[in-house]
Amino acid sequence: MHALKYEGWSELAGFMAGRMVGAARESANRASLDVVQPEGALDTRLIVVTPMPTTPARERRRGYNQAALLAEGLASELGLPLKRLLTRTLDRRSQIKLEPSQRRANVRGVFAANPAMGALSGTSVVLVDDVLTTGATASEAARVLMEQGVSSVHLVTFARALPEAFSSLS
Repeated sequence: MHALKYEGWSELAGFMAGRMVGAARESANRASLDVVQPEGALDTRLIVVTPMPTTPARERRRGYNQAALLAEGLASELGLPLKRLLTRTLDRRSQIKLEPSQRRANVRGVFAANPAMGALSGTSVVLVDDVLTTGATASEAARVLMEQGVSSVHLVTFARALPEAFSSLS
């Protein structure tokens, strides 16, 4: 993950997305969703994949949004549409060295629904991010999506940070 996120190894995203397919299908099965969208399906059961947005500055520095690369690969593997449903409206400090309560405060209000996406009512969303640490970022993104009428949000990440890691941050 470090190589993808910080060292410019964007070619890893396809492999990583392939490894995420099983988790996405398992989540969809628990929620009784069909992860393969039949052609001409009604919008009432629409499932879309969306990446966690990053700040424009981070995307310029890296040359890409690693979550978007993972989302593209996952959407392709599952045969689902990819839509950028969220935008990042505020540039806050990196979450890396923050405690869980600080993370929640740091991401509050940083996302907005992408106005170009239109109505989302009844849509099930597969939200893709690179790493799940405390869930603060995912919770804030899901809150914004649910306010737009999304029926469910399913988070799929490549990695999960271990809670014990927080004790080594100070």
